Amino acid sequence: MASPLPAAALERQPFYDKISKANMTPLWEVLHGLITATPNTPCLPYLWKWETAWPWLLEAGQLITAKEAERRVLVLENPGLRGRTRITHSLYAGLQIIMPGEVAPSHRHSQSALRFVMQGHGAYTAVDGEKVTMSVGDFVITPSWTFHDHGNPSDEPMVWLDALDVPLVELLDAQFMEKDAADSQTTSEAANTNLARFGNTMKPVEYKPSSRTSPLFWYPYERTRDALETMKAHSDMHVCWGHKLQYTNPVTGDWAMPTIGTFMQLLPAGFKGAAYRSTDSMVYVCVEGTGRCHIGGQTLEFGPRDVFICPSWESYRLESDGDAVLFSYSDRPVQQALDLWRESIG
Repeated sequence: MASPLPAAALERQPFYDKISKANMTPLWEVLHGLITATPNTPCLPYLWKWETAWPWLLEAGQLITAKEAERRVLVLENPGLRGRTRITHSLYAGLQIIMPGEVAPSHRHSQSALRFVMQGHGAYTAVDGEKVTMSVGDFVITPSWTFHDHGNPSDEPMVWLDALDVPLVELLDAQFMEKDAADSQTTSEAANTNLARFGNTMKPVEYKPSSRTSPLFWYPYERTRDALETMKAHSDMHVCWGHKLQYTNPVTGDWAMPTIGTFMQLLPAGFKGAAYRSTDSMVYVCVEGTGRCHIGGQTLEFGPRDVFICPSWESYRLESDGDAVLFSYSDRPVQQALDLWRESIG
């Protein structure tokens, strides 16, 4: 049986009922759950194994065409947020597969997106008339409100992780989407033009930024991997994350994307990291090697192409067997812009 209400609560209830009819509620009844001493996220730690996802992606490739689906994606839903199409409170993640000969039709939307290539070689992304051919480990940006399509002229399926700021844009009621007149854009730029313009610590003299998103939208893994190897050879590693790099806008030095922070790190062989936590829930993708993430009383064993999530303010430790390389992303740029971000080491 339910416990009877205290006398004071019984006396106040008629007042609460009265103001409720005018769409008001007493703050003192909800304040303790609204403003908490520490982050109180429903997000849970979780690991999506590639060996489980890969057969299902192939099955999806036979079940529906890329044109019919528009984007053939298996959404990675955080187990604490099922049914809400998100991997964290603020960000989305999904695994997209493009079969040989297919095109994912051109469209644009107000949400910013990134692609992180996990399987295959030879598929392309076209962004506002510029096309890049993608390989495993490449990080590709689709800026807000830019037309983009994907195609796969290779002879093998291509899979990448899609990450978008869908929940953030939804929170702000700023969702817009428009389909292009044709499935594929007419591309006039060579595959390496964007990299030549902005990928060599230089920019065209006449360039004037029109967006806070990086004008460099293709960050090849080969360059990132070489940088990490150089750091490993000549730099001291951090106690929590080994050798870690942040992707940046080469023109401003700021984040590559205004709403999503992106990183790549190398955990040297035998690395045993110190405990770490931060207010941005972090999504990791293993690119190379194997290791473990110790979090919330459980151990997440990761290997190539596995995806795992470390929720806000939950302490975790990373370990590697041989050298391991991890890509990661979070909403840190937003939190830092709002003076909200916090971290704790040890």
